[in-house]
Amino acid sequence: MILPIVHHPDPALRQLCKPVLDVAQTAGLAADMLDTMYHASGRGLAAPQVGQLLRLFVMDCSWKDGERSPLVMMNPEILSRSDEMSRREEGCLSIADHPVWVTRPARIEVMWVDETAEQRRGAFDGFDAACIQHEIDHLDGVLILDHEEKP
Repeated sequence: MILPIVHHPDPALRQLCKPVLDVAQTAGLAADMLDTMYHASGRGLAAPQVGQLLRLFVMDCSWKDGERSPLVMMNPEILSRSDEMSRREEGCLSIADHPVWVTRPARIEVMWVDETAEQRRGAFDGFDAACIQHEIDHLDGVLILDHEEKP
């Protein structure tokens, strides 16, 4: 099901999200969020962007270049960040047509729970690392506008 996307300056986008407690109940929301993300031609979507204040996001950074490879992260936690930084232009489905330049750690290690309630851990770099950090920012009420840099 396609969900309505919350747009800036809606105050829900500035809220701290609560942990997901019932993974089974939340899996349906995650599936709807993936449908919504693909429909909106996004690469990531966090729960507060669809009005749900839960620590949940979905992403698929490579689907526009080939096969879909969706990833669902519930209660994500960044365990480590590289000292090396990466600067790139980021867009946001909640801030339409306003991409901004953001500098973030180039590599991260993350722990999360997936949609099957499995505890996962992984290392990410490049666009995947930037996307994960962007979506975790949403879960903390932080927007790309807070990181905006001049080109």
